Amino acid sequence: MKAFFFLCLTISLPGPLSASEWHLLTFKEPHMGTEFTIRAWTEEGRESDLTRLVERAFARVKELDAALSDYLPESEINRLAKAPKGKAVIVSEDLFLVFEKAGKVTEASGGVFDITAGPLIRLWRMSRKNNALPTPEQIASAKARTGFHHLVLDAEKRTITKTMEGMLFDAGGIAKGYAADAALAILKDGGFPRSLVAASGDIVVGSPPPGEQGWRIGIETLEIGHDLKDLQTVTLSDSAISTSGDTRRYFEHGGVRYSHIVSPATGLGLTERTGASVIAPDATTSDSFATAVTLLGPKEGLQFIRNQRGIECQIVVLRDGHEAFLRSDGFPSPQGPQVQQESPVPAP
Repeated sequence: MKAFFFLCLTISLPGPLSASEWHLLTFKEPHMGTEFTIRAWTEEGRESDLTRLVERAFARVKELDAALSDYLPESEINRLAKAPKGKAVIVSEDLFLVFEKAGKVTEASGGVFDITAGPLIRLWRMSRKNNALPTPEQIASAKARTGFHHLVLDAEKRTITKTMEGMLFDAGGIAKGYAADAALAILKDGGFPRSLVAASGDIVVGSPPPGEQGWRIGIETLEIGHDLKDLQTVTLSDSAISTSGDTRRYFEHGGVRYSHIVSPATGLGLTERTGASVIAPDATTSDSFATAVTLLGPKEGLQFIRNQRGIECQIVVLRDGHEAFLRSDGFPSPQGPQVQQESPVPAP
């Protein structure tokens, strides 16, 4: 469900500090079907320590991919899907925590975000590949095998039990955020708190760069091809931002443009051009909530965020060739080009 709707990183060099005192190092590796980027400030003489920690961080991301990827046949999440109905399966701490968090987001979003929507998502992938819409019968069959209520989680025994055969799982709306959090934790625990981890549309940052108030993050919206100087930016520290939306991956059928993002309600890709950028304390939260907001749509998505604590969002909608924006009250005022602001949704 995750879009390749990306956030561009921009950094200002520290003012009063000399280049010999601090260095900004950048590391990149491919993981989880995208490129993970780590940027970290290090004091003179600690470069080798940072490099070793970055290697550990990337190894941790690789470990999580082996657990959470539905593309890897022998991943832990796919082994859980293959387990027989009614069997309590002991899972890793990571897999349990991801399912536990996903279940809370499912409940909060009224079932819109659903890690069990694998049958619908795989059906839609095949439909896109064949350039044909799934039949009502195919959608009904996939829906019957979808639903978090078909799972029983036991935190004490760390087990997950399926009560329905044929279930499939897709952690694409939460896994990259979880992995980014895990990587940043290694860097911070190792003495490099001024670090940033980016994974496609998910970015989590630690303490601000030297001499700065925070990390400046540029947000690309629905219109691809913006020049870097034209991007909106927000300044963040010790928090995360994720962007989910309809940009590059879609297909057209019968004159209708369908997104790769699948609605569990219809079993079809979204047809409204929309995207959401969510700011939260951690990337696990921002990733999953950005997906939920995109699926809910602009008005319901904004109200959904307003019902949360410590979470803010900006929603962009493309209508008649123009981008219109909705923002929660606490979303930082973006710096950059002026954009059209839609009328706010009244608070309850």
